[in-house]
Formats: sequence, C-alpha cells, structure tokens
Amino acid sequence: MAQPSPDHKARQPFLARPGVRRFAPFVLITAVALIFIFENRSDIEIRLLVPIVTMPLWGALLIAWALGMLACVFTVRRRASRHSRQPK
Repeated sequence: MAQPSPDHKARQPFLARPGVRRFAPFVLITAVALIFIFENRSDIEIRLLVPIVTMPLWGALLIAWALGMLACVFTVRRRASRHSRQPK
C-alpha cells in the first residue's frame, strides 16, 4: 500500500469545503422562496406608474425574486473585484 507523501493534501469532506458551505444556504433559501412563489396563484392588480396591470401573484413574486438575485450578483461581484484590487 502506497503511503501519501507529506506534501500531499488530505481531501476535505464535501460539506466542509468553503464553496459548498457558502452555496448550501443559497440553495435552501431559493428552494423555499420558489415554493412560496408558485403556491401563490391568485390574480392581483399592480400599478406601474400610470397603467394598472393584472397578473398572477406568482409572476409578480418571481419578477421581484429575479431582480433581487440580480442585485445580489452585482453586489457580490463588485465587492469581490474591489477587494482584489487592494494592494497587499
């Protein structure tokens, strides 16, 4: 049986990896949000400045959720690029 070399890194368990630990809450919250969105199927009236639009509540919630996700992506990407530019 071959012995691992001293500079060989031991593999981390799947749930202990930093990427998985950051991604797991996102997946859980997204699943709950999507269940909530698609369970609300009644029609609602939304005023968009002047016109009044009648649409299913799930459509309005899905649009709001998508806009929130887009804002989150831009915020995280901007924060990451700002931290990478700082001199060390």
